[in-house]
Amino acid sequence: MDELLVKLRKTYPTNYAEIKKAHDFAEEAHRGQKRSSGEDYFIHPCAVVEILADFGFDSSTVIAAFLHDVLEDTSVTYDELKENFGDEICELVEGVTKLDKLQFVNREEAQAENFRKIFVAMAKDLRVIIIKLADRLHNMRSLQYLPEEKQKRIAKETLDIYAPLAGRLGISFFKCELEDLAMKYLLPTEYKYIAENVARKKSERQGFLDAICKQIEAKLKEMGIHGEVNGRPKHFYSVYKKMHNLHIDIDQIYDLLAVRIIVDSVKDCYTMLGEIHTMWKPMPGRFKDYIAMPKANNYQSLHTTVVTPFNETFEIQIRTYEMHKVAEYGVAAHWKYKEGTTGKDSELDSKVRWLREVMDAQKDIDGAKEFMDAVKINVFDDEVFVFTPKGDVFDLPVG
Repeated sequence: MDELLVKLRKTYPTNYAEIKKAHDFAEEAHRGQKRSSGEDYFIHPCAVVEILADFGFDSSTVIAAFLHDVLEDTSVTYDELKENFGDEICELVEGVTKLDKLQFVNREEAQAENFRKIFVAMAKDLRVIIIKLADRLHNMRSLQYLPEEKQKRIAKETLDIYAPLAGRLGISFFKCELEDLAMKYLLPTEYKYIAENVARKKSERQGFLDAICKQIEAKLKEMGIHGEVNGRPKHFYSVYKKMHNLHIDIDQIYDLLAVRIIVDSVKDCYTMLGEIHTMWKPMPGRFKDYIAMPKANNYQSLHTTVVTPFNETFEIQIRTYEMHKVAEYGVAAHWKYKEGTTGKDSELDSKVRWLREVMDAQKDIDGAKEFMDAVKINVFDDEVFVFTPKGDVFDLPVG
């Protein structure tokens, strides 16, 4: 806990006193409460704050993260919270509290109504859903302490709602870990198989990947291009989807382990692409230019798959540092708040214009199910949801 406060003091020197006040207030409010793991409950808000502090959010988001459960789980009242921390913090905490209460009996209505309420919260202030995603991520990390039935329900909701939402906001940092953690509980056999095979392949191919990275680093130096090269293991749920969708085994997946090149400019991206295709033979039909044609969530990169003279196949991604920031943190990458600003940031608005359009459409829609139907086009326009006879949901890329 002391390490977290030291980190926060360094990151938020101007508003540290208010952050420490929120820390102490939440610690006292949750005193005596325990998590299912037997640990003090206060460990949870601290973990959520730690996840969010790495994003560089404003101090209000950090303060609200410390306090996000006090209205729901303690005797603290709205008026008491407002008196101590003001309107902005209260609205953020209340927004997260409302999302926490989303539970319905009917599955289809539940998903539809949940989406409606999530979108309403997001349209008001996106920081509410960012805090909720961090809250869900920490809860998923400690899901093993809950009864099995509850594990599966929470994991299903995570896979159905929160992971796709993180994806649509472009926050792969949240999306990938949420999907993998959900898969661990929903598809334990498949998860174990993929985890073991990825570990085996990484062990087998680490020397090969290290050699490839060194060759690319030498080429960067030769070309006078500043950049970095690293290996990137594919996350387990995306491996599962590819195996399931294409009806192939894990040995047939080319990008199980991939190389990522990060450079300063778009020009450098295309220069390195040309060099890569000179060094190794590109596989036909495996090149994708997401720089010229970004994904709906603003993701940009060049993707290519190449083959060495020894018939070794691997994927390479090339992007700028700015593109990498957006790929990892999505809308949050453009949200390096100056102290005193709010969630109504003009640059951020341009990144989530689709959200405003959805909320405008909502005014003319009566039922939750109708709203969900309208939302699907805007939120998951590059995904198709398939419901199995057992009620499972798989989100498949279009095409």
